[in-house]
Amino acid sequence: MKRISYIVFMLGLIASSCMTAAPKSGTNKDLSMVVGTYTNGSSKGIYTFRFNQIKGTALLLDSAAMLNPSYLTPSSNGKFIYAVSEMPDSTAAVYAYSFDKRVGKLHFLNRQLTFGEDPCYVSTNGKEILTANYTGGSMSVFPLRKNGTIEPLKKLFHGQTGGPDSVRQKTPHVHCTIFSPDGKYIFATSFSADRILHFELHPNDIVPHLSKQSTAIDSDSGPRHLIFSSNGKFAYLISELSGNVTAFSYSKEVLKRIQVIAADTLHARGSADIHLSPDGKYLYVSNRLKGNGIAIFKVNSVTGTLIKVGYQLTGIHPRNFNITPNGKYLLVACRDSNIIQVFQRNSTTGLLSNMHRNIIVDKPVCIKFVH
Repeated sequence: MKRISYIVFMLGLIASSCMTAAPKSGTNKDLSMVVGTYTNGSSKGIYTFRFNQIKGTALLLDSAAMLNPSYLTPSSNGKFIYAVSEMPDSTAAVYAYSFDKRVGKLHFLNRQLTFGEDPCYVSTNGKEILTANYTGGSMSVFPLRKNGTIEPLKKLFHGQTGGPDSVRQKTPHVHCTIFSPDGKYIFATSFSADRILHFELHPNDIVPHLSKQSTAIDSDSGPRHLIFSSNGKFAYLISELSGNVTAFSYSKEVLKRIQVIAADTLHARGSADIHLSPDGKYLYVSNRLKGNGIAIFKVNSVTGTLIKVGYQLTGIHPRNFNITPNGKYLLVACRDSNIIQVFQRNSTTGLLSNMHRNIIVDKPVCIKFVH
């Protein structure tokens, strides 16, 4: 009897040890990865992959033909994918696809014209679709149907000029349109005016209202992409022309500047994308045109301020990049190298190591994970 009790006790210890060592549920499961491209080469359009979060490897699953799907976003439940067709004319549009993430299959649902040239960003809150139209200098607003399809354009908001760059800020450009963490506001980067535009979303009202409030950025900045911390207390903006990251505290529509720090010290005027690690401890920014790479910052969780801790060189023209939900890998879409590079993250230092497991894709420019 004592021997049986001892065996049961030991088995319990082993089980407890295994349970302690096991990763949190879902943190290491395979991901569906959706990649947008430019199609002026050999690319067909959108590609889907299965990405292994343990090994850092990818398997091609499917593709969908469309012109210049340069930016895309999944719905919160992963059942739909929305992609812009970045065309410089009246054919510019936003596309809706149903998505079977188990096998990576995309099925075209419908598309709607953006009435703004070169849409370069798309976001959704499940009720509306927003596109930022770069050359059109506008933000398009579309209602969404319950079946995932997009209704025709409901409202078009135009950006402004005012920045000093006589070439790149000569006409209005809108580069990013995102919803606030509480879902009550929309923020759009007005690239040529060096401002962030604010819009209010009222309950049961599809059309946002332009707020009297906006946020001024340093002159000659060219604000590009804006993100929020997971707790909603801070926001971070990367400006393309200045190459600076502007850190803000955030509360009830108010973006209060707390810091400006350089991500592009070479002043190449080509900074692109910005993301926080899933644990919020590190912030990453991509730079192009000179010194192609990723600037790495450590985040002060209390104040939201940043300290630069490293720089990782990448392939040519790193545009969009993304971090796996478990925080283990950072993937970079290097447009002119025709690869997606896979870097392993050191969760303690934030630094990156090239895994040399390149994913070959012609002109990749957007990476999204669906899980």
